[in-house]
Amino acid sequence: MLDIKLIRSDPDFVKAGLKRRGKDYDREIDEILKIDRQRREINSQADRLRCEQNAANNEIARMRQTTGLTEEIMARMKRISGILKGHNEDIAKLEKSQNDLVCLLPNLPHESVPMGIDETENKEIRRWGKPREFNFKPDSHWDLGAKLGIIDPARAAKVTGSRFHYYVGLGSRLERAITNFYLDTHGKRGYKEIFSPFIVNGKSMFGTGNFPKFAEDVFKLEGFDYYLIPTAEVPLTNFHRDEVLTKDELPIKYCGYTACFRAEAGSAGKDTRGLIRQHQFNKVELVKFVAPENSYEELESLTDDAEHVLQLLGLPYRVTALCAGDLGANSAKTYDIEVWMPSYNWYVEISSCSNFEDFQARRANIKFKSSTEEKAKLLHTLNGSGVAIGRTFAAILENFQNEDGSVDVPEALRSYMQESVIKVSN
Repeated sequence: MLDIKLIRSDPDFVKAGLKRRGKDYDREIDEILKIDRQRREINSQADRLRCEQNAANNEIARMRQTTGLTEEIMARMKRISGILKGHNEDIAKLEKSQNDLVCLLPNLPHESVPMGIDETENKEIRRWGKPREFNFKPDSHWDLGAKLGIIDPARAAKVTGSRFHYYVGLGSRLERAITNFYLDTHGKRGYKEIFSPFIVNGKSMFGTGNFPKFAEDVFKLEGFDYYLIPTAEVPLTNFHRDEVLTKDELPIKYCGYTACFRAEAGSAGKDTRGLIRQHQFNKVELVKFVAPENSYEELESLTDDAEHVLQLLGLPYRVTALCAGDLGANSAKTYDIEVWMPSYNWYVEISSCSNFEDFQARRANIKFKSSTEEKAKLLHTLNGSGVAIGRTFAAILENFQNEDGSVDVPEALRSYMQESVIKVSN
């Protein structure tokens, strides 16, 4: 959530920053400022009435000791109380209207974010690894999974619906191996592992910026203020909601495995085959709480941590900086890591690493202090996929397949799998 003080003090700066996203928010900013002026004027009137009320209270105390209370002073107190009550109600309504509008505004893109309208204008930063050249026609991961008998979308569709999968036999073992490998590797790089709830309340969804803007993309538990998480970012970030941390604790680094659930309301017809876009999928998430002056350095190291696991697996990938028009609403800057997929003959997103600056911290009320005497300040939050497990599964099948239909298990996973190759016979 943007700072209302910034909107009030420099609305032109905010308008210009938001325009970089490819949408004009001038009307919303002007309405927020109009409401803000109304609220501040009524608040000033209420302050004057409170001063008058305090003076009347002093007069009542004096009169009780001398001449006694009069109907005139009592009527004046009643009138002031009635007006104050009305002002307080008006202020509460205006504050809600203003807050509702501010909560719908996206974050301001960082000055280093490339200009652009959509994903076609994202800027490639680097590539790692060379895509394999096959001497046979490679299969897609969904065809390989079916031939090997390790993923079963048909039975999942029968039991649940489309965009769900069963992992079977060595498929289940591979998914679990990837999960444990990611958690262990990130743990060695200083992340504390947390196993969190898969269900959160509405306040948690608001804290990370999923609500109110993206409410249609999540699954709600009927009759409860409970929601299935779209990513572990939600429970991990809200772990410190409404807390004041010390600067000595920062940076705090968490990693966590969760299942993730997404309604994907706006993505009908996209990637309907295979594991790329599912309603339920597994992911290891990385979350950081950092001092503001270090947050962009921490974004670079977070991205490096996500890249590191792909390098250990030997999966070719590239890193792109998202342009302002393709930036997520909550993010000030994002790097996408995209893994090479032979069936696409191109790169597919497997991780997004973002700096939210104080956008989430303001919503979730997460602050820090350098000393007990210092006023608490908002910290910066970051998160990144470390990385998506189902997409890793798909990338392994496609990049390490053999002409006979078997798939080599990457060296880094063999101790977890107790297998070096996945064959039809398994």
